[in-house]
Amino acid sequence: MSHSDTALTPDTALAPDTRGRGLAAVIYVLYLGSIMAVVTAPIGVLIAHLRRGRVSPLVDSHLLFQIRTFWLGALGGGIALVAWNLLGWIGAPAWTSWTLGYGFFTVCLIWTIARCGVGIQRLMSARPVDNPHSLLFGGAAVRLDD
Repeated sequence: MSHSDTALTPDTALAPDTRGRGLAAVIYVLYLGSIMAVVTAPIGVLIAHLRRGRVSPLVDSHLLFQIRTFWLGALGGGIALVAWNLLGWIGAPAWTSWTLGYGFFTVCLIWTIARCGVGIQRLMSARPVDNPHSLLFGGAAVRLDD
């Protein structure tokens, strides 16, 4: 059987185009790795920006989701940092700013892990992110019993 014959089989005609899927998986791992080494997330977003539009549409939805995950997290971190400094500047008690800092860090950690988890699950199932512009989980219904 020649290569041209295998390209026309019904099995390959129905398979989704997943060009770049491994790259998207690496970026999710880089994001999760940023929990221990912050430098990996900027590397991941740089790769996502550079490869966007050069992969399959399915994977492109993941890259957009990953880009938004990074920039929304950076924006949230910037806002929390400003709020933390403002609390110190106005003379709020130290426990107030520490509570804000730890609370924000915990929420951001959960949000990042959940977005990566949803993204990885959809990527490994060869499914796009339904709503990569989402502020939460890309339109996925997150349930703890899954």
